[in-house]
Amino acid sequence: MASMARAAAAAMLAMSLNAATSDRFLGAQACSACHAAEFASQSASAHAGALSRVSAPSFPAGNLLRGPRYRYQILFSDLGLHVRIDHGVDVIDLPLEWAFGAGRQAITFVTRVNRDWYVEHFATWYTGTHAYGPTPGQESLHPKSIQEAAGLLYKVSDPRFGIQGCFECHSTGPVSFDGNGDATVTEMGVHCESCHGPGSAHAANPERSRLINPARLSAADLNKFCGRCHRRPDEQAATDWNYAWNVRHEPVYFSRSVCFLKSRGRLSCLSCHDPHEAAGKKTAAFYNAKCGQCHEGCTTKERVNCVDCHMPLVSPQPPLRFTNHWIGIYRAGAKLKPVR
Repeated sequence: MASMARAAAAAMLAMSLNAATSDRFLGAQACSACHAAEFASQSASAHAGALSRVSAPSFPAGNLLRGPRYRYQILFSDLGLHVRIDHGVDVIDLPLEWAFGAGRQAITFVTRVNRDWYVEHFATWYTGTHAYGPTPGQESLHPKSIQEAAGLLYKVSDPRFGIQGCFECHSTGPVSFDGNGDATVTEMGVHCESCHGPGSAHAANPERSRLINPARLSAADLNKFCGRCHRRPDEQAATDWNYAWNVRHEPVYFSRSVCFLKSRGRLSCLSCHDPHEAAGKKTAAFYNAKCGQCHEGCTTKERVNCVDCHMPLVSPQPPLRFTNHWIGIYRAGAKLKPVR
């Protein structure tokens, strides 16, 4: 019966997130009237700030060198913040339009090139250094033209690498593109209706139209649900465990943990993360207590924080650091794969 209930909850969740147009997305502000505490807390999270329009006062001017040939400048003008690239002959000048990321670690810029293509700019703003640097994955690329020096191109629609998918994971509700390729998002950032589905029917009659609660899903289904944007656990076969950047894909790594596999459906993303709060807001004692529910004799006395040893921080590119969710026992200095 329990498995049938979980399956029904998963089906209802899918129906909610793909609801008919009669059930509309209202935006998080509409939820705040009845759920003020959750709204205030979630609004301060990185999820809520995952996407924004670039505003010039938010970022300084700066200069970067891209190899021996290209000069890369971020400048102010009457039209806002833009990037200028030259190599002494040709020049490219592009506005910085979209900011991806809340800035807890970094913010990457994206701009429409034409109706079919967007560019992920070479420059990313790193909060830890208060400076621009190469966008993750682009430092090792060697541009052969001034166009390639601007950054990586992404098609608007592509099943695997389209920019539409980036917008959908960094915003709430439907994303559309007009005839010129300009993106329109329903709501900037990841908010209430990303997890609970469109809310107009619920707002009109809360008693008859209840929103879906992902917490009712089984641990495996919930990890798949979060994996829509953080990578699904079933993508393990395509994962290179020696590639440090893949540590960002928490559900994939978490699903390999002995703790998850032996939890009998009890351990999920929500075991440690309150979806209405910023990640990492809890104290070390909170996480130690979570671990202590199964490992009674291992916590607090010898170690300040279980996570420090069993979920080590990985830095694929300074100053970025990501928690390895493959919970296990690690050798000193080896942070990508546990020995058990």
